[in-house]
Amino acid sequence: MVVMPQEACGHVIRYFNEKGSQMFIAMNRFKVKTGSEAAFIDMWRQRESYLDDVPGFTAFHLLQGATQEDYTLFATHVCWDDRASFDNWVKSDAFRKAHAGAGQSRDFYAGPPRLEMFDAVF
Repeated sequence: MVVMPQEACGHVIRYFNEKGSQMFIAMNRFKVKTGSEAAFIDMWRQRESYLDDVPGFTAFHLLQGATQEDYTLFATHVCWDDRASFDNWVKSDAFRKAHAGAGQSRDFYAGPPRLEMFDAVF
């Protein structure tokens, strides 16, 4: 669990109150086979996402989680101004270009990615 200092929490709450609750987050969870972590990270570092040119995109993070016996959990964390911006990206040429070679890295995975989507509530 991450605990933020009280002043940081207040800053986050003020940000949401000023911006409104339209923020949308799309996360893909990946189970990466043990021993493939470095190659997986390098693949993401070298990948052209085309996100910087997409209206409504605000931030991207690649997160590394706990390692189990046969895999390490990773997640992509992509922030959008709102759900409509994400939906527009999924329908765009930028999305098609960014995902053109996605199937070539199947050897990394201990199962399919899992998409999770979140609307900010405050």
